[in-house]
Amino acid sequence: MSSTTHPQQDDHGQKVIIKEPTTPTPLSTWNDPSAIATVVPGGSMPAELNGVAFTPWANYPTTAAEWNSYEGLAPAIREPAMTVPAGMQPAAGAIVLEADGRVWVVHPSNGWGGYQATWAKGRVEGGLSLQATAVREVFEESGLQVRIVGFWGDYDRTTTRTRYYLAERIGGHPGAGMTWESQAVSLCPVSDLPKLLNGAADMPIIATLQAASGRA
Repeated sequence: MSSTTHPQQDDHGQKVIIKEPTTPTPLSTWNDPSAIATVVPGGSMPAELNGVAFTPWANYPTTAAEWNSYEGLAPAIREPAMTVPAGMQPAAGAIVLEADGRVWVVHPSNGWGGYQATWAKGRVEGGLSLQATAVREVFEESGLQVRIVGFWGDYDRTTTRTRYYLAERIGGHPGAGMTWESQAVSLCPVSDLPKLLNGAADMPIIATLQAASGRA
């Protein structure tokens, strides 16, 4: 497939050329719990899935204060204090589980960082809490609106210690909402995650997900 231009510009207002566009899957894959379903920027999706509509999140938070007070955070969950080794930075992301057992992952534009696909995540900055960082990164990279439902674990990557939360989709629309950072978003059965994710840092998370679901 020839290159294409992402419908959204980058943070500097420049066009983003996707050199090797991801191929979207047929609409039928979204309603098949055993299938990998993939949507690209501006792509079509079913009206709803598992009783939750795919609708763009119009009134999303825009300031640190709004993200930190977002109703989808879960301040009551039990999570340890985060300690970050010298030379590394704190980051946060979320493992978003769909009601049918599949997991949401993002495809970084042009394989940024060497990732074919990975979990939505980002560094903690701008006064955001770990949880607020996680839900904002999920929204920016996947277009999904999520609610945090639990703590998953802390995992070291190349330059960050990343805290992952367990989350569930409550809204959003990947086809309409993913920013220039992602060239596709997929919904993948846990057993098929190794087919999409290629980062060494993601392998321990896949292992824990497979163990928890009994689908190793």
